[in-house]
Amino acid sequence: MTPTITAFEQSPDRGQGLARDTRVRWALEEAGQPYEVRLLSFAAMKEPAHRALHPFGQIPTYEEGDLVLFESGAIVLHIAQHHAGLLPDEANARARAIAWMFAAVNTVEPPILELVTVRILEGDRPWAEQRLPLVKDRIRKRLDELSARLGDAEWLDGAFSAGDLMMVSVLLRLRPSGILDEYPSLAAYVARGEARPAYQRAFAAQLAVFKGSPAGG
Repeated sequence: MTPTITAFEQSPDRGQGLARDTRVRWALEEAGQPYEVRLLSFAAMKEPAHRALHPFGQIPTYEEGDLVLFESGAIVLHIAQHHAGLLPDEANARARAIAWMFAAVNTVEPPILELVTVRILEGDRPWAEQRLPLVKDRIRKRLDELSARLGDAEWLDGAFSAGDLMMVSVLLRLRPSGILDEYPSLAAYVARGEARPAYQRAFAAQLAVFKGSPAGG
């Protein structure tokens, strides 16, 4: 059965691939699985029909037969567990790849999202200017550690996996800040992820939604 995912009707990232449906699209593309997309307005995301799928009224969601999932990490993990290409066959390597998925969303992403909050949602607050350097320091601490672990390897743990997919997706959010450029090995790592044909297809699909929307012209 072809799964259906939800995505923004008018993506606030203006088609830059930062919305979390891109992660799910990327996973499906890596797995070679067709999928359908149901686009939602911001108002529709808060309606009871969508909240029945996602209790927090966000995107993406994933529907496949009787299965309904929310949270991009959980969706990507489900796809990876049921289709070849995103998790190693060897048990220990598979467990490590899943650990990197959790590290991406639980350890690396939170301070990055905090930066987005400070700059965009709290930028007019009197304390925002003082808080910004502290948030950037927390991000750099994580990037220092991640860069040290990656070293000169191509991917985090052997071959490309869902752990890399999630980590690259998280690090992409840093590009507008310029912080990622301070870490050449991580910037190159992200570029390798973006160069994958499956990512290119996912990015193009998300960009096409923005270009086709009234906000995108």
